[in-house]
Amino acid sequence: MSDVENLVLPMLQRIQTELTGMVRSLDTVWDDLQQLKLRMINVEENMVGMNRRMDSIDIRLDRIERRLELVDG
Repeated sequence: MSDVENLVLPMLQRIQTELTGMVRSLDTVWDDLQQLKLRMINVEENMVGMNRRMDSIDIRLDRIERRLELVDG
């Protein structure tokens, strides 16, 4: 029985070490994913703001064109 324990224990320790490393790697990946989500939210918010400004500019440009009689109606 001692021989089996001598073989199994080092294998289990190696597996535990590798699992610990994998957990650390997954934690890093999780943190990176969370940061990417936050950045995507910021990008989306910025795009919404830019679309609002473009809509405003479009409305103002339409009004200018009508006042200068550059378009019909």
